[in-house]
Amino acid sequence: MLSTVRVGAWTTPRLTRTYTAKAKRSVLSQDTTKIKDYTPKVSDPHAHRVYVWGFQETGALGLQTSVKKAQERYTEMVHHPTRLQFSNNNEITDVAAGYGFTAYAVQRSDGETLFGSGLNTDSQLGFQVKGNPKDPANLDVIIYPTAIRLPRENGETDEDMQVRSMAAGRAHLVVVTRNGTVFTLGNNSYGQCGRSIIDDERYSKSALIHRIAQADICGEKDEIVSVECGQDHTMFLTKLGRVYTCGWGADGQTGQGNYHTAGQITLIGGDIEKERIVRLTSSSDCVLALNERGDVFGWGNSEYGQLDDSEHAQTQINTPRALQLTKGIGLIKDVAAGGSFCMALNDQGLVYTWGYGILGFGPFVEQTSKPQHLLPPLFGRNDFSNATTVVSIGCGVFHMGAVNSDGDLFMWGKNRFGHLGLGHKKDQFFPFKAAINGKVTKVAYGVDHTIALCKPYF
Repeated sequence: MLSTVRVGAWTTPRLTRTYTAKAKRSVLSQDTTKIKDYTPKVSDPHAHRVYVWGFQETGALGLQTSVKKAQERYTEMVHHPTRLQFSNNNEITDVAAGYGFTAYAVQRSDGETLFGSGLNTDSQLGFQVKGNPKDPANLDVIIYPTAIRLPRENGETDEDMQVRSMAAGRAHLVVVTRNGTVFTLGNNSYGQCGRSIIDDERYSKSALIHRIAQADICGEKDEIVSVECGQDHTMFLTKLGRVYTCGWGADGQTGQGNYHTAGQITLIGGDIEKERIVRLTSSSDCVLALNERGDVFGWGNSEYGQLDDSEHAQTQINTPRALQLTKGIGLIKDVAAGGSFCMALNDQGLVYTWGYGILGFGPFVEQTSKPQHLLPPLFGRNDFSNATTVVSIGCGVFHMGAVNSDGDLFMWGKNRFGHLGLGHKKDQFFPFKAAINGKVTKVAYGVDHTIALCKPYF
């Protein structure tokens, strides 16, 4: 139909379209029998996938298969989360990040349960060789995940050797297997491997993997559920909520009531003696612990008021102490301790930070002795996703991260090596979402690299 519209002295034609009632119905209705069912193609059948980013020169990211390429200048850093090829071919169940190296717990048909890549200068990834087996040359840098063979006793099965928990420090690795056996590898200068300190011991090119029976640590009636490593100390958490430690204690981080190094794994007391601890965290020399009621305890380095904000507070605390500064911020569900700052997550999903560093409040706030909460919109909550909340937190020595209920990872802090995964190496002063193609379930924060264990969206 043609109609006209008068504009000033001019008359312009205008086309209009009319529909009959029957035509309208035919346009609106759909033949549902012709709608195809769509099933997304899943390229990776494994339950988990791994993304890595940060400093690559050490081999910690495990991305390279060519030594020549690994040494090229442009491959020094990976600024964006990148899918680890090794995870396409293997079922990875857990990850741990040390200072320049990474360990992977795997399930494979050949019985291998532990792999590693990165720095191996102290044999923290085992005795790795290349060339002629009769004249081996030890590898100080491993650029692609390689099997770490744990010594077995007669009768131990592949199932027994599956990894229950593992953690990595500056130059040591601790693994707890499903049958409760503890294996420690790497540097033991401070007793962090849970064995006697040997003067002038040589750790490079060492084939020693120390084995400890679970019962020798916590007795027959208890069992180890997780292990946590600081810079040069190790902590074991048991099913009954007890904490056992060893290693460097110069800042009181072993919690043994002194400032000595300790090669003997010892049960610690203080304010946690009658508590059931459910979470331990330490990335350097400060330790936080959480009990089942949501109370926070701490020991170790407190130079920036991480553990005590009173006027005459001690800067090194050698016995576990109930923290007063976290009172009044709600029931705590998760904690994390960095090099000079701490984090807490309460039951409302609010993230609190305090101490010294890039705390997430912008470039002008670098220190606070009182826990301050970061606004929920910084972690994905908005009018369209009002139920989104933070479910877990963690940190490295210089950076922090939080995972929300949608499986998104937000990161902030120092970024010199691109380990925030934001596409650059500038420091990030507010939480910012990392672009990862999967739902994040666990993050391992190294000193200069980050590893994320994810589940696919489909």
